[in-house]
Amino acid sequence: MSKTAEIISIGDELLIGQVINTNASWMAQELNLCGIHVHQISVVSDSRQHILKSLHEAHQRVDIILITGGLGPTKDDITKDVLCDYFETTLSEDAHTVKQLEALFERRGWALTNINLRQSMLPASCTVVDNHHGTAPGMWFEKEGRIYISMPGVPFEMKPMMTDSILPELSKRFADGAIYHKTILTQGVGESFLSEKIASWELQLPENIKLAYLPQPGIVRLRLTGKSDDYNQIQSEVEAEAEKLIKLIPDLIYGFNHDTLEAICGDLLLKNSQTLGTAESCTGGYIAHRITSIPGSSNWFRGSIIAYSNDIKISGLGVSSIALQQQGAVSESVVRQMAAGLRTKLQTDWAIATSGIAGPDGGTPEKPVGTIWIAIAGPDRTIARSFLFGNSRERNIVISANHALNLLRKEILLSTR
Repeated sequence: MSKTAEIISIGDELLIGQVINTNASWMAQELNLCGIHVHQISVVSDSRQHILKSLHEAHQRVDIILITGGLGPTKDDITKDVLCDYFETTLSEDAHTVKQLEALFERRGWALTNINLRQSMLPASCTVVDNHHGTAPGMWFEKEGRIYISMPGVPFEMKPMMTDSILPELSKRFADGAIYHKTILTQGVGESFLSEKIASWELQLPENIKLAYLPQPGIVRLRLTGKSDDYNQIQSEVEAEAEKLIKLIPDLIYGFNHDTLEAICGDLLLKNSQTLGTAESCTGGYIAHRITSIPGSSNWFRGSIIAYSNDIKISGLGVSSIALQQQGAVSESVVRQMAAGLRTKLQTDWAIATSGIAGPDGGTPEKPVGTIWIAIAGPDRTIARSFLFGNSRERNIVISANHALNLLRKEILLSTR
């Protein structure tokens, strides 16, 4: 029987919306991949009674309780003290953690202060989980058949701790059958239209393989999850179903699992020894941001011009003032000129250009909010496409970027055939 888990995220900042709880969603995904079902996710305040109540309730529900947050060295971080109360123990100095702190601060050239040294004071009954990226160690407890693991809330400290130490140990203890996931990434149609296209395939899926629709702006992820006693067998079965889907909707699929459109485009450009630039109006540099978030993108991305005003479109990209006057900035003619002008300006093989009305105001009856033009200019041709999205400014920017990058991907592939 598979084990169940609860994630308890501690912090007032989460409850007031100051910080988004990305930790819990990441942890849930990783636990699920290990065959551990997340029964509940709880967010609690920095309150002793609230934390204690959550721990007692989780004990009644699940086998594994994972706790994040409240492990800093300052007085408002109370998790260690509360855990001492819950497990009826006291804080004591951990010599191994002291050595780790001394080494960490020496590497960084900092003085180890008394307040930082407090991080070595840990509940006496815990097993210490090393933190190689920060000062707060993790703590592993066991009580009445339940496992409790407390970790720092800082993502770049928590994630390596989970990946390197905690998940392998949980997998070793609770291996029960096999779970295999395959995520097929699609772009171009919405969830409901996609569902209609693949209905016949979905209906014939085996009982032990389930399909989940995971929509994002401009993207729908299709996650196949297979369960079996034999990992190799379920992997083969899921991959076979994925192959059927690829044959059914080849034009809509751009990648798998953790692929991103920007990384896929980068790989294609690098393979072809080509370069890219962006000329962005309504997306305001968001496409360039996504591209430059990829390590090594300087090998194929030359730069961007954020031509938000008409003056910059004219002076920076060579757009015709007549086209702007007669057809407006949000038009096929202008976005084509932006892409062509960018290629000339930055001497790139490819260019993406965007111009539109992101909202929430600025629309007209002829060009309502959500009207977006995207152009892709390449060595052999320039294409332009218009879209009508919604009223959400943030969503319009994200969905425009996804459409633009996928158009670029398709054009690069077409040019190499």
